[in-house]
Amino acid sequence: MKQYEYVSVHIGKLFGTASKEYREIINNYAAKGWRYVGFIPTNMNDYGKLKDIDLIFEKDC
Repeated sequence: MKQYEYVSVHIGKLFGTASKEYREIINNYAAKGWRYVGFIPTNMNDYGKLKDIDLIFEKDC
């Protein structure tokens, strides 16, 4: 059985501004035994640009 964890990340005006934040989150979760499996867009503007995402992590129970 798998256990999942979701972490919300605000992208901001430019995707590059959040790059250090999401990399740090992924590295921290990996160090705790979680595996990064993808992301889900949770908020977009009217033009389809991502504003917020949830990073998805899993590990065996």
